[in-house]
Amino acid sequence: MNKTLKIVLQTVLTIGILVLGYLVYESIMEPVRFNKNLKTRTNKVVQRLKDIRNAEIAYKGINDSYTGSFDTLINFVRSGEIPVVYIIQDPDDTTFTKTIANTIDYVNVQDSLFGKRKHFYVDSLRYIPFSNGEKFELQADTIKKGGVEVDVVEVKAHYKTFLKGLDRQLVINQIKTKEDIDKYPGLKFGSLKEPSTDGNWE
Repeated sequence: MNKTLKIVLQTVLTIGILVLGYLVYESIMEPVRFNKNLKTRTNKVVQRLKDIRNAEIAYKGINDSYTGSFDTLINFVRSGEIPVVYIIQDPDDTTFTKTIANTIDYVNVQDSLFGKRKHFYVDSLRYIPFSNGEKFELQADTIKKGGVEVDVVEVKAHYKTFLKGLDRQLVINQIKTKEDIDKYPGLKFGSLKEPSTDGNWE
């Protein structure tokens, strides 16, 4: 084997080792990066879901039902008011179990719920973070439970909406892990079958 051929073979072998090393490194790091991005995006979506939930609970407190319309909910947050109630013990009640509630003022819903949040934009409530403008699925209804009509609400964001741009196969795997155990493949709170506002991240 002449010297030139030997050098060529050594160069090719070195390049091959480097490429193989890079592929092995990437096979290890891609899931690590995916999980880091998954955590970051999940936290953002969960915060948005919590904001929607707080707004829906406040809306129900005033209107006795949830709303299935983001336009209605956002308008309520922007211009609605929550009463400030002063509660005192009923002076005529000797059992000390009765109270008297007096409305002493009203506060703007947005100030009450989100006043301490910097860079909070009420119009963003409907949009799923990292989704390029896709909206949360919002539904509200009334169901019968134990012979009594109860109001229910459900808000959802599928993994495929907020994991856009990440490794396609890892996104598919993430969805399948939830579907295999009959769970919603994404983030949500509430239910249209049960009177609950629990989030599936809790």
